Amino acid sequence: MPVSQANWTKPGATLSHKNACKEFGIEESEVIEAIRQGKLQHKENYAHGNPYFRLLRDEVENFVKEIYGEETMKMKKIEYEIKKTKTEINSYKRKIVALERQMQNLTQRKSEIEK
Repeated sequence: MPVSQANWTKPGATLSHKNACKEFGIEESEVIEAIRQGKLQHKENYAHGNPYFRLLRDEVENFVKEIYGEETMKMKKIEYEIKKTKTEINSYKRKIVALERQMQNLTQRKSEIEK
């Protein structure tokens, strides 16, 4: 099952085991067990001194299909994208409120100077 080094360096081809759990709705213990069984290749990395496993996205997708079926995998990916989109929308809403507040303050300061 060895994959060429190029697959580890392609943008979007890898993800952390934590993100795999979020994105595909699987448990961390399932990922660890799949690594032990040789179903998932991994590389150990560190972020701020904390270890995590980097996995190949294609292998994780195939693993989830094998365990839960293709329909469940597709549904989990869609649910994850919906959640991510909602988060982004809410972030933009907060930015708009802050910008509107800033615009109001600037307009008020401008009118005070004009007096």
